[in-house]
Amino acid sequence: METLTIATIDRPLEAVVRPPGSKSITNRALVVAALATGGVSRLEGALDADDTRVMREALRRFGVMIDDVDDPWLVLGTGGRLSAPGRVDVGASGTSARFLTALAALVPGTTTIDGTPRMRERPIGELAAALESLGVAVETTDGCPPVTVTGGALGGGRVTVEASRSSQFVSALLLVAPMAETPLVVEAPRLVSAPYVQTTLEVMQAFGAEVEGCGDECWRVEPTGYRTAHFDIEADASAAVYPLVAAAILGGVVAVEGIPASSTQADLRIVEVLEAMGCSVWHRDVRLVVSGPSRRLEAVDVDMNSAPDAVLGLAVACLFADGPSRIRNVGNLRLKETDRLAALVTELRRVGGDARVEGDDLVVIPGEIRPATVRTYDDHRMAMSFALVGLARPGIVIEDPSCVDKTWPGYFDMLAAL
Repeated sequence: METLTIATIDRPLEAVVRPPGSKSITNRALVVAALATGGVSRLEGALDADDTRVMREALRRFGVMIDDVDDPWLVLGTGGRLSAPGRVDVGASGTSARFLTALAALVPGTTTIDGTPRMRERPIGELAAALESLGVAVETTDGCPPVTVTGGALGGGRVTVEASRSSQFVSALLLVAPMAETPLVVEAPRLVSAPYVQTTLEVMQAFGAEVEGCGDECWRVEPTGYRTAHFDIEADASAAVYPLVAAAILGGVVAVEGIPASSTQADLRIVEVLEAMGCSVWHRDVRLVVSGPSRRLEAVDVDMNSAPDAVLGLAVACLFADGPSRIRNVGNLRLKETDRLAALVTELRRVGGDARVEGDDLVVIPGEIRPATVRTYDDHRMAMSFALVGLARPGIVIEDPSCVDKTWPGYFDMLAAL
């Protein structure tokens, strides 16, 4: 298996980093632009990585024309007139699996969404149940992919989707709601990772959707369709976690470009947590800056339910804290590209710390960091997070480093540039 030894950095950082475009925003914008009426949409600053390649290739199978040779990408809207692609392989992309399942409800004919062995273990039954309540025929395999959708039209009315395991079920329904026959009210009790739904709504509204809240975790969407737009995609806050945590661990200053102060991306929660650990943080226009403390990081007790993707980088930061930290309410990490709770416990112990899971909480206990070869479980965020340990301590080797291509193909070049 391919491995990569991380080069340590023996001085405080002073760096400016521009992460790639947001994966979450890019995949939402691709779906919405594909459904728009009125010609071509321009997506500026989109992410070119495995997850968005999966989405682009799938949309092409649905009959969408996409020019992604240069920035901006050009997407010719279909007005919802799509072709049934038969079988679509989404690989390991959870957003693609959920969003395309909802999209298939609009398409006359049968579509089957499938993916990697791990994708066949990831839940989609809640979304299937919601679509069925709207009159769409959906079959899953024990609540997971492969999922087969026989579509043609999406009825309106009111739908309740169980969202305690993934906010993507809600986002998938909202993205196609403007194409419904009548207004659609989406209710999502027990919503996890709520900021991702806010991101979905912002992308929809940028393309002309009419959405209004109708209570807690409830939205009414008018059947207006979408119009084309020139849409700027922010840098990825989930990716920004890693250079920001590097500043916290090593000291010095790291500035992240491309994230406006008004951004609602979920993983910006990491900024508040790093402040609580002793870092200084400030935001100017589209530049987010973190300055690491001159002393050891402070241990924290934080709820990270709204920002689960940031937990892996945070767990590594906690290895360098002055005592045990507790990261609360992150049970949904068990349902990601791997069981991230179990993987974190194993690999945090492997590099010399200690960790345990208590219910849906992760407890991280600092220790003497030692050389180790870290398993990554074909999970990009495991690789990116544990590489940060190697910046501070020698002898950290990352297995299967190319798994970062899922969301940041140039990640290790960025670390080397630090």
